[in-house]
Amino acid sequence: MYEILLKYLPENKRIRMLILMAADILGIYIASFAGLFIRFDMTLSKIPPEYNEAAKNYLPYYIIVTLLVFFLSRMYSTMWSVAGAWEVIRIVGACSLASLIQIAGMVLLENRVPRSYFVLCFAVLCVEELIIRFSHRALLSLSRTRRNRKTAQENKRVMIVGAGTSGAVILREMNTSRYIHGRVVCFVDDDKNKVGKLLNGVPIAGSREDIPELVKEYQVDEIYIAIPSASAKDRKNIIEICRKTGCNIKTLPGIYQLISGEVNISKLRNVEIEDLLGREPIRVNLDEIMGYVTGKVVLVTGGGGSIGSELCRQIASHNPKQLIIFDIYENTTYSIQLELKEKYPELDLVVLIGSVRNTHRIESIFEQYHPDIVYHAAAHKHVPLMEDSPNEAIKNNVFGTYKTARAADKYGAKRFVLISTDKAVNPTNIMGASKRMCEMVIQMMNARSKTDFVAVRFGNVLGSNGSVIPLFKRQIEQGGPVTVTHPDIIRYFMTIPEAVSLVLQAGAYAKGGEIFVLDMGEPVKILDLAKNLIQLSGYTPDVDIPIVFTGLRPGEKLYEELLMNEEGMQDTPNKLIHIGKPIDFDMEAFEGQLQHLYEVAYQDGDQIRTEVQNIVKTYHPAKV
Repeated sequence: MYEILLKYLPENKRIRMLILMAADILGIYIASFAGLFIRFDMTLSKIPPEYNEAAKNYLPYYIIVTLLVFFLSRMYSTMWSVAGAWEVIRIVGACSLASLIQIAGMVLLENRVPRSYFVLCFAVLCVEELIIRFSHRALLSLSRTRRNRKTAQENKRVMIVGAGTSGAVILREMNTSRYIHGRVVCFVDDDKNKVGKLLNGVPIAGSREDIPELVKEYQVDEIYIAIPSASAKDRKNIIEICRKTGCNIKTLPGIYQLISGEVNISKLRNVEIEDLLGREPIRVNLDEIMGYVTGKVVLVTGGGGSIGSELCRQIASHNPKQLIIFDIYENTTYSIQLELKEKYPELDLVVLIGSVRNTHRIESIFEQYHPDIVYHAAAHKHVPLMEDSPNEAIKNNVFGTYKTARAADKYGAKRFVLISTDKAVNPTNIMGASKRMCEMVIQMMNARSKTDFVAVRFGNVLGSNGSVIPLFKRQIEQGGPVTVTHPDIIRYFMTIPEAVSLVLQAGAYAKGGEIFVLDMGEPVKILDLAKNLIQLSGYTPDVDIPIVFTGLRPGEKLYEELLMNEEGMQDTPNKLIHIGKPIDFDMEAFEGQLQHLYEVAYQDGDQIRTEVQNIVKTYHPAKV
């Protein structure tokens, strides 16, 4: 029955408003005479004729004034299907104002009635309006409840962790939306004063420690974590508890959802692996530090890649004079070009295709556009692939950096920021060794140039092209196995926004010659990441999805380091960003070695690793 009533409610807003006004007119008419009816003991014969006549004479004015008050109170433009306490207050306020005008009007027109009539009339009108306004929501809730009972096997039984504002909003939306299939069966909250109580009819059944038992007791299918203000440590702990239940887990992203009023069911997302890293994300107030970009010509090499494209987004939002994207891969570059043109139509955007290996191409770009700031993100970064093609790693990474840096010096760029990696520290692979040489190039160029050359070193970037998480997800979707190289392998992880904020802040701090390093917290075991991701996908590791150890790949080591022992550590205004002291080396000799290395690399011979070892003394491929 409820579904039929809802089905035939008109969709046109004007028709709905007219129906609502008609219901209000009927309610005002009933309230006008119910006041007298109740006042005189609900007996029509006891009502004096003069009072009946007074109410009848004022009725047209009462209807017109009350409808006008309701209209001004926006009672015809409110979404009553999701109304709450504020809307109740508005209804009572509008009825109060209409009743005050009624009193004044009847006194002025000398329509005399008992004083209690006005109180009774007001009370009846309030009750009627609450019924009229909330009847649609009640129908939705009844329909929802009925539908849940009829299709219990299709609907998911939901536990909400957090019986606060966010949890209440999610419950309300689930109860009123016809598009959401699921039923909240219980809440969990660590506040002992809430446990045992009801929230909109749903029990707050226990605290986080009780989750495993409550999942069994209430036959829970999904768990929604609705505690946006929780710390990363608490969120990780709650997720760990929920993960062991085998339920599908979703979470609200953060406290800003509450502040912006965006909390609703659509903001719930699946728990991602970064939720389990156990540290707060690095937050940088870019508005405070990005003044050096505003009004400048900025070049981003490798601007179509994971890091490069995010750099372009952040730079574009801070009003550069011109943004130049340079990349060899046209597909990804075309995507970021379309995105920026749509989002920032006023941006002076130049998108160029080419290779940083090409000296003439690089110099012609610098000569034509004279960039003030260069972010050098162009590089080959995939360790196993570079082990198989070491000459290409040297050509692209080392000499691409060298040629771009020389052009920056020649054409007067103010700052040059190199994107480096923790694999440059005591490298065991050619990619890491090539990046260490890039850092040495930066140090050498900084000593000889007016341009400020700096490097930014960070660990593995979650979600970037070639990172381990997309690989694990793809393997899980295919039914496994999930491949891990070694049970003890560990890595530092950060998100793309964190990496980019570090790069941008390094540009602000740059004085020349620094290697900036992010404090990324504790390293994470790749095996734990694999197990967590399997469990978050609703499977049991080594039962539903097997984990296979494939052995360390060429050039791969068990752990990564962020600083060499000689580099030391120096703090910056951002306590999570540090500066490694540059290691001294013979720059004249290094430049000569680069010339010889260039010849060897372009001969595509097998002796490239030996030549790299002669230059990078910390490179030990034999340690693999």
